[in-house]
This record gives sequence, structure tokens and C-alpha cells, in this order.
Amino acid sequence: MKYGLIGNPVRHSFSPELHRMIGGYDYDLLRLDRGDLGEFFQKRDFDGINVTVPYKEAVIPYLDELDASASAVGAVNTVVRRGNKLIGSNTDVGGMAALLQDMGAPVRGSKVLILGTGGAAKASYGAAVQLGASEVVFVSRSKQPGAVTYEEASKLHGDASIIINATPCGMFPDLDGCPVDLSPFPALRSVADAIYNPLSPRLVLEARRRSVSARGGLYMLVAQAVLASELFTGESIDRNVTDKVYHALLHDKRNIVLVGMPGCGKTSVGREVARLMGREFFDLDEQVAHRAGKSIADIFLGDGEAAFRALETQLIREIAPRNGLVIATGGGAVLHPLNIDLFRHNGWLFFLDRAVGQLVPTEDRPLSDTEEKLSLLYRQRLPIYRSVSDEIIPAAASIRETAEDIIGRFTEVLDL
Repeated sequence: MKYGLIGNPVRHSFSPELHRMIGGYDYDLLRLDRGDLGEFFQKRDFDGINVTVPYKEAVIPYLDELDASASAVGAVNTVVRRGNKLIGSNTDVGGMAALLQDMGAPVRGSKVLILGTGGAAKASYGAAVQLGASEVVFVSRSKQPGAVTYEEASKLHGDASIIINATPCGMFPDLDGCPVDLSPFPALRSVADAIYNPLSPRLVLEARRRSVSARGGLYMLVAQAVLASELFTGESIDRNVTDKVYHALLHDKRNIVLVGMPGCGKTSVGREVARLMGREFFDLDEQVAHRAGKSIADIFLGDGEAAFRALETQLIREIAPRNGLVIATGGGAVLHPLNIDLFRHNGWLFFLDRAVGQLVPTEDRPLSDTEEKLSLLYRQRLPIYRSVSDEIIPAAASIRETAEDIIGRFTEVLDL
């Protein structure tokens, strides 16, 4: 391959489309076992590669030189071939620094905790020092020289202002993974997670619940890729490209999730949004019925609501990690906090707010098949819909107008 990524795993990577957007060149993914590294580097059959977990340190013995960025942190994420020499660099330092700056993290003069001790953690250390941190502490699962344990971090470093996750905990497909409990850190002001798939890992969601500024690693990924592309091609790239590519990639990857009362128009509006944007549409209630092999009314009648909710959550677990979908949820899908978190990993939630007088009870919705049930359900759920949604969309307009309103707002609020 000419350009590409090596690591294990690599199937989750956004890098091929990212590098095509930056430099217009093909970019391959290559999963390598550790025992394959020697043969791969001996062949030197590439012009430039990126290196991801778990090999950012393991590749160093196979290289002829390290530049200043790689030497400073003792880890490599970019290798270029110059003639017959392999030169290692580290663009993760610049990528993490760019993320911290873009999210406005107050690094200068602050104590920073870095979760992990591997290559990504070393790059995060370089970024924190570069931005003027007063103290940087590595945190490790096991006792290691130069690092504290998670228990020690909780007891001794509760005054930390910034936490950077440089571990794979919480990375797809481990959506439930969270590397640390944030409650022992009352002074926390910012959380940066190097994980970009999902867009908002669980650690980020937990921080936001505490009103702490938090971001996943997509901006870091783009910023380091721009720096790597410069090394690959030898051509300077305007820094505005980072913002443009980040917004384009975020727009492409984030799901649009429609929530609201039964009969408020989620399916009709969702289909129109998907059509206008050229996206795949997923109707949760339809898929639950398809998976069960019977109607929702029959599921409630024969198996009960608990069985329906369990199947609903199972399907949400399957679709939430995907990217670029338009999802119409069932009316009660957001009643379970787990479902909300699953949607939030990659999604932006829109509440279709249709007045109760405009909703019509139907026999196929057991919880709202009469006007009395519908009115009661509306009063119970309205506060929930409002509290869990990122945007509230009045649903009194036409299907086309409502869909265009959603698309417009979605485009405006990309930079979370």
C-alpha cells in the first residue's frame, strides 16, 4: 500500500475517508498481529503509514530515525519512507493539543490527569506540557513507575482540573466502558477523550451530566491526520482544513434521532429527512415488530410491555453504534436512561412537539389507543421528551417543512 493505517483492531477507523477528504489519496487499513510487524517493516512497501493501538511504541525498533516529536514522547503514530529510511513521527501530540484548544480546556496552570500509560497517553502528556499544564499525572490500572493507580488518583488528585482519556476503554464496540468514576473530582472543568468511535464515549456523557465540558476525539483525529498528510506528501496544508474536514465528517457520522409522542409524525418526517439528506432511515417500532414477527399490539397483548421494552433496547444497542442514520424512535424509547445514552453516543436528539389536540389515538398503539390514554400519556411524557432532547421542533408544519427545519438545525449545531 502507498498510505494506510496499521494496528489491531482497525475496522473501527474513519481514517480512509478522512485522508481522502484531506489529500485525495487512497488510504488502506491493515490489521497486523504483533508477530507480523517485523516482516511488514522489512518489506518497506509503503510511502507513509499511521500506527494505532497497540503498536505506537512497538514499531520503534523497526525504524531508522525518530524525529523530535516522536523522540520527545517515546511513541510513534506516523512513519514515512524517505529513500530507504523509515522515519517515525508523532502527530498525536499536535492533534491532542488542537482538541484541547478547540474545546477551550483551561490547560495552562492546571493539574491534568492522563488515563493510561501507552503511546496515546505519552502524546497527551506532550500536548499538556506544550499547553502549559502545571502538573501532569499518569493514571494506570496497575502500579507502575511514574504513574498512580486509579484509587490513588481519586484520593490524592481530586483537585485535577482536566482529565484526558488515552485508553481504549469505551471504544466501539465497548460502548458501556468508562475508564474512571468522575465523582471524586469536584474541581474538574474539562474532559477530553482520545476515542472518536463512538463520537461521544461514555466518559464524555458522564462528564456532561456533571455540566463539565467534554469532547470525544474526532477533532484530534482530524488534526493529527492533517499533520500526518503533510509528512506523507511534503506539502503544507492550511489549518482551516482541519475545521472544514472535522465539520464535514461530524455531519456525515452523527445520527439524527427523532423522539416524541405516538402519532406525532416521527416516521413520516424521518423518511423525508432521510430522503432529502440521502441517508438510511430506521424506524424502531417497525423493526421491533419485524424482529418479533408480530405487531406491537400483539407483543403487548401476548408478551407484555416488559418484553417489548427489552426487544426495543436490544435493537437500539445494535443501531446506535452505526453512523449517518435517521432514526424514528417509538414513543417510549427514551423512558429508559440506558436507551438515551445509547442514542447519545452517536446521535443528536430532536423532539417533534405536536400539541395533544393534534394527536389521534390508534388501535395499533396499546398505550394510547383512546383519547383518555393519549392525554394522560402526553402529560406524563412531555417533560421527559423536553429534558432528553437536544432540539425541540414544532411539528405543526408540513412534513417537508418540518424535515427542512430539522436539517437546518442539525447543520447549525455540529460543533458540540
